[in-house]
Amino acid sequence: MVVHMRHTRGHTGNRRSHHALKAQNLVKCAKCGSFKKQHTVCGTCGDYNGRTVIDKTPKTAKKEVVASSK
Repeated sequence: MVVHMRHTRGHTGNRRSHHALKAQNLVKCAKCGSFKKQHTVCGTCGDYNGRTVIDKTPKTAKKEVVASSK
């Protein structure tokens, strides 16, 4: 099978004009002040929309709390 109509460089370039990568839009976390992507959980403190979603306290601190409560 042979290509009958060849695409010109301009046509190929127009198609590829949308392939460029965009810079990420980073915002500051309200709690800790580190930069994060919009609408995602903060990787530093684990907060999202004003509440803690992921507990980011170290495991040693968790073990101490459990040991002190016994």
